[in-house]
Amino acid sequence: MGKVIRSQNDTWTRAEDASAIGALRRSAVMLAEARGFDEEDAGRVAVAVSEAASNLVKHAVEGVMLVRPHPELDSAIEVIAIDRGPGMRDVSRALRDGYSTAGTLGIGLGGIARMTSGYEVHSMPGRGTVLGMYFTARNAPRPASRVSGLTRPIGEEIVCGDAFVVAEHDTTTTVMLCDGLGHGSLAAHASQEAARLFLQHADLPPVTVLERIHLGLGSTRGGAVAVARVDRAAGTVSFAGLGNVSAWIAHQEGRQGMISVPGIAGHKARTLRQYEYAVPQHSMIVLHSDGLSDRWDITSYPGLVARPPSVVAATLLRDAGTRRDDACVVAMRPWTS
Repeated sequence: MGKVIRSQNDTWTRAEDASAIGALRRSAVMLAEARGFDEEDAGRVAVAVSEAASNLVKHAVEGVMLVRPHPELDSAIEVIAIDRGPGMRDVSRALRDGYSTAGTLGIGLGGIARMTSGYEVHSMPGRGTVLGMYFTARNAPRPASRVSGLTRPIGEEIVCGDAFVVAEHDTTTTVMLCDGLGHGSLAAHASQEAARLFLQHADLPPVTVLERIHLGLGSTRGGAVAVARVDRAAGTVSFAGLGNVSAWIAHQEGRQGMISVPGIAGHKARTLRQYEYAVPQHSMIVLHSDGLSDRWDITSYPGLVARPPSVVAATLLRDAGTRRDDACVVAMRPWTS
């Protein structure tokens, strides 16, 4: 098995008043210092996060921000800002120095971009803005931006009952997503057990991995589980799912669903099956729990599938996610950029 990426206990901070700006800045700087950033590099993080948070407080509707270790590269920091504000018609214009707008992130966006090691913005008038950015120390490696996942617990719950794990090896990337039955600590226990079992068997075919997880979750609440393996060299994805995890091949012209069989991993299952799909270039593989509605329409987001997986995942979490359930979404770029 090669590199492993696991879901984190993502903590989303509401940017509703000025106190959030300082809290987010301090959190980001502490994370930078813990990862060996020097004073100058940590200062870049502080300025960019403060500016982005300030714009959320001043202009956003339902603005939230996530500061965390980058899922693909632990030495890097990832920051994601989401809002339902007025959005921007012309992001490239907003990136110009001196440009000001009443829309979210219009003030200082060019400065934010220069402070980061990498950034991406997706904004639509009337729907809001998603800003994804990452920071590395100078001359340090940069993340591949090939896969990203986000979680959000139900309501004010502290732990999320949904989880994902990604295992990369040579030209293949395999992702497992588990929606633990219900929510809270018992659901989280089921999804973490699924993650443990996945890592034991990740090199096996997806349907075999799913069988092992199903057999191993009997002492837990169980849940819905899906396993997808992308072969970048072949341009294919192999998929096996049990229960209500949605899986899609999304491209600018639409999306194709991948088939799961009904049941609950650990308790009830029909014959498990594996399906093979061709993956078009410039597409995105998306898996999500039923904490996101499956009614989203990728064609209503011009250019979104060309953005990094973190921005795709954040946009879908914002627009399709429900606060009435735990939510988890993973976006994976099948082709090497």
